[in-house]
Amino acid sequence: MKDVKVIYYNDELNDEFSKAKIKAKKIDGKYKYIKSPLWNFMSFIFQNILSMPLKILYPKIKFRIEYKGKEKLKPYKNKGYFVYVNHTQPFADTMIPSVPIYPKRNFFIVNPENISIKPFGKIIEMLGAIPVPGSKNAVKNFLDVIEKRIRNNQSITIYPEAHIWPYYTKIRNFKSVSFKYPVRLDVHVFCMTNTYQAFGKKKNKAKIVTYIDGPFYANKELNEKQAKEELRDKVYNTMVNRSKNSNIDIVKYVKNP
Repeated sequence: MKDVKVIYYNDELNDEFSKAKIKAKKIDGKYKYIKSPLWNFMSFIFQNILSMPLKILYPKIKFRIEYKGKEKLKPYKNKGYFVYVNHTQPFADTMIPSVPIYPKRNFFIVNPENISIKPFGKIIEMLGAIPVPGSKNAVKNFLDVIEKRIRNNQSITIYPEAHIWPYYTKIRNFKSVSFKYPVRLDVHVFCMTNTYQAFGKKKNKAKIVTYIDGPFYANKELNEKQAKEELRDKVYNTMVNRSKNSNIDIVKYVKNP
């Protein structure tokens, strides 16, 4: 493509290229991860009814999105599971996983910045955001709500790369820490890999093709550390292979020397 934007980076684990600059609220022991029944009802309305037309239409209109492998999720419609997704869009990434998962409620583990946006933070929470705890006394409540969602046969989406790199066509190295949740809860894992593929007469436009893979399971014969590392590697290698289907660059990322 002509006029490909170039972004220089230093650290693929920690560099962040989202344009939003938000002061994050403190997620401590006072933060209520498990809300009231009224809140939960309103959240369901926002999450699975009012927002669904936007979740379906925006990625379709903006990115001509296609899903490959949706049938892999169908046998697990009455079971809780985790979904790992690469992080390449600041807005659409909150919508893309929920469409093939629907009508199951899909929750997201997010950085506290995501629920600190005034006046939209509460709406983002109602749409399924679960913020990462910012203190030790918040960790138990965080783990409790994760277990509650999974035991209620809902799904939880995790972006293991943690930071947004818009239109990035490869998979950044990511840590295994988030894989402790499916290991401890003994549930299966899926991954979705967003790729950018050329279309149009001149093949100079990009559409998103999302590949769904899994289920993956933790090896029960290993200890927790070994099991989460192995599970991480299964997901990472699958996403790397799927990312090779990207064939167009909107943004080129170059590591600083």
